[in-house]
Amino acid sequence: MTDATYPVLTQQITRSLAPFRHSQKATMQGFSAMAQASMAEGALSEKHKELIASAIAVSQRCAGCIGFHIKALRRLGTTRAEFEEMLGVAVYMGGGPALMYAAEALQAWDQFEPAAAT
Repeated sequence: MTDATYPVLTQQITRSLAPFRHSQKATMQGFSAMAQASMAEGALSEKHKELIASAIAVSQRCAGCIGFHIKALRRLGTTRAEFEEMLGVAVYMGGGPALMYAAEALQAWDQFEPAAAT
């Protein structure tokens, strides 16, 4: 499990990438445009897309991705039941390593406040 809390981890990543966003402006603008377009409401809701992104974050074992996408799920009002079902699919597809990162995702879930409380 990560030593930092997920809110702190996401803040640290954002700060660490600030100079890179400046030095690689076109690349980062392109990445941001792709992220916004892919997560926009469409045939799938933003929440469903964030559930997919979270499952990929768990199966790919990316702590930073887990933090940012779990934060978004909390903002979107995802229920614990929806979240845990997504984790079940991620573990099914990713095996034992994904199970270890499901524990990370559960830690992140508990650390980010629900949207109603913020």
